[in-house]
Amino acid sequence: MNTQVRFYLSRVIGSPLIFPDGKRVGKVKDFAVSVVSADEKEERTMAMVSEIAVKTGEGTLYLPATNIQVEKNKSKYVFRCQGNHLNFTEESTGKILLCENVLDKQIVDINGRKLVRVNDVRLVCMDNMIYVVAVDTGMEGLLRRIGIVRPVNFILSLFRLSLPSEFILWDDIATVDLGHMGIRLSKTHNKLTRLHPSDLADIIEQLGNKSKTNVFVALDEEHAADVLEEMEQDEQVDIIEALPVEKAADVLEKMPADEAADIIEELEMDRAEKLLKEMEPAVSGEVRELLEYPSNRVGSLMTTDFLAFPAHYTVNEVLSVLRARKPEFHMMYSFLVTDKEGKFLSTVSLRDIVIAEPHQQLKDIMDKTPLYVYDDDKLDSLAEIIDKYSLLALPVINRENKPEGIVIVEDIVEDLLDKRKTE
Repeated sequence: MNTQVRFYLSRVIGSPLIFPDGKRVGKVKDFAVSVVSADEKEERTMAMVSEIAVKTGEGTLYLPATNIQVEKNKSKYVFRCQGNHLNFTEESTGKILLCENVLDKQIVDINGRKLVRVNDVRLVCMDNMIYVVAVDTGMEGLLRRIGIVRPVNFILSLFRLSLPSEFILWDDIATVDLGHMGIRLSKTHNKLTRLHPSDLADIIEQLGNKSKTNVFVALDEEHAADVLEEMEQDEQVDIIEALPVEKAADVLEKMPADEAADIIEELEMDRAEKLLKEMEPAVSGEVRELLEYPSNRVGSLMTTDFLAFPAHYTVNEVLSVLRARKPEFHMMYSFLVTDKEGKFLSTVSLRDIVIAEPHQQLKDIMDKTPLYVYDDDKLDSLAEIIDKYSLLALPVINRENKPEGIVIVEDIVEDLLDKRKTE
């Protein structure tokens, strides 16, 4: 009958590795782990120890972890080989080393949506294979490392107290501190996409510069852009400066043009020009146009992500476009209505669209007295209009009455707050 032996990483480092006859091979120094899928959909992962780093008289050698039995005698552990012929290698094959890459490193607790530090690792040996079960991020793990957890627990028990257990299952963590080792953990980094962009932004802002860059390189451009939008501007600039030009350009392309312009405006001129040249011409052109507006004009604050429909469109046609395009939430605050020449006529709200009959045309339900601002108007005029009429967004047109974009209330509030901070 196969038995399971559970143990902590801190308890077995330095334990002897022996042959079946008891002859000593060396001491356990580390465990090399492979991350594999635990289900067909690759939504869950598990960490299996593939190699054991063994300290021998010839230096550190790596031994395949198959057919290794872990035995416990009182409080001591012994790793026993199931054969006398061992296939050592001098280097690990690019796996995660638990002591070197995980212990004392920062990880993301996916469920808790926070950054934590690994104080110990829980493993299990069963069927002659060793698996990582969980990481210990609590005080107990730290005390276990320095060998005083038992006396501390004894003293606490006298007062009917105990150290709280703080374990995180392997599948619920994402490792973020491995970039300096050249290790690419696509499966664990993919777990980060389970987090809301705002939560992930908060976590990334707590990381060191190298780890921040590693996380963004691992994220796809769409998710990276969503996360970058949630970060403070100085953090945004640091990230874009640290990323390779190609990756940074791809991320900026996925952001609203006004957000991208705000970041690029803070970069050194040479770096900004390289990014603009690397970006798609259409997106780059929009960003360049926004950068030309003086900082005290409406155009500098507007977004060019908006929806405009001809006045003859029916409600049903508008809904078809919305279903097909699946626009961002802010783009549905207000829809612009234009004439045959593309000039601004008015606006319709999402409420107007929802309550109207499918066959009705926009010209019949649009606002009869629309509010708007010109792109070269001063910014000071915005706050009063938005506040007075309780608007979520305001159309921006040029002097030829052609739509240029919209100004969103969140951007206006943020701009006002930034000005107060600098006063």
